[in-house]
Amino acid sequence: MKITPRKKTSGMAVIVALVAVTVLTILAAAFAYSMKVETHLAANSNNDEEMLWVGRAGVQMAAYVIALDSNQPYDALNQIWAGGPGAGSETNSALMGLDLNNYPVGYPDTVGTVSIKIKDLERYVNINIASPQLIQQVLTAQGVDPDRISVVSDSVLDWIDTDDATRPAGAESDYYQGLTPPYYAKNAPIDDINELLYIKGVTPKMYWNTNNDPGARHNKLGLGHTLSEEADYQFALKDVLTPFGIGKININTADETSLMLIPGMTTDAAESIIKYRAGPDGQEGTDDDTPFQNPGMLNAAGIDPRAAQQISQYVTTKSSTFEVEVTAHIGEVTREFHAVIWRNGPQPQVVEFYWK
Repeated sequence: MKITPRKKTSGMAVIVALVAVTVLTILAAAFAYSMKVETHLAANSNNDEEMLWVGRAGVQMAAYVIALDSNQPYDALNQIWAGGPGAGSETNSALMGLDLNNYPVGYPDTVGTVSIKIKDLERYVNINIASPQLIQQVLTAQGVDPDRISVVSDSVLDWIDTDDATRPAGAESDYYQGLTPPYYAKNAPIDDINELLYIKGVTPKMYWNTNNDPGARHNKLGLGHTLSEEADYQFALKDVLTPFGIGKININTADETSLMLIPGMTTDAAESIIKYRAGPDGQEGTDDDTPFQNPGMLNAAGIDPRAAQQISQYVTTKSSTFEVEVTAHIGEVTREFHAVIWRNGPQPQVVEFYWK
């Protein structure tokens, strides 16, 4: 019996078929992966849009709370906007019982939740309208070396004003153009307090006060500091300055550090203000707080009448600018939003909105 051998072409056909199947399998897998990625990106895009609107809803809720509190004769830490239990006419308003933590957003089906924190900015010094004397007082209280105070003060004022004239110790664009990288003086009001880091004479340590950071290294020689090391500061500039506000400090919300920046203020007077407004239990933000109704009540805190008269020129009991922090949640995803709200009557205006 004669056996006919298989042709080599049939073996090649099998190999070609196997290669084709492998290639098609790879292409199918790649296509499936691509579709999965596209679907994931589309879902993320949709989630980003939903998260943005949840964040905006949180800011609008904050504006609603601030608007309802506009009828109060003062702003203080025991009010609902500040996280307190409520005071005055708030106890009979729509705000009573409102919980700003994990507040549901979306009707009738909840899309997400928001947690809202509101802080008035009149507890700080508005750097844009502060006088040279007040800026120098802030730097003096911070503990800046005397020979650097005029440099920082003049440079801040040069950065804010609209002209190119340089103050004696200040700086305009010709100075900043010589830096690496070069940039121009703003010659306009500060929009973000971080801009201080671009201004001549202001160091990161002055701005952040890293000595308060337990992880920061402190290299000391004996009882002083090295020639290349800055002295310790009493506070950070970012914690007492703001680019917003009416220019007066709210004596119901400012902490002792901010109070001490008021011309004519003494340590005893600042402590008396805080003690008075805290009420009998000594704890601020509670039911028995006794906020100042107006600056004329400083005498009730036991402050010397002459000092009270001077201090009253620089303070207020009513805030107009509020910083809002909204933490938005959708499922397991969280995003933080920030806004600045200007309250001028019953209709607050959102003047800044951004997210991280």
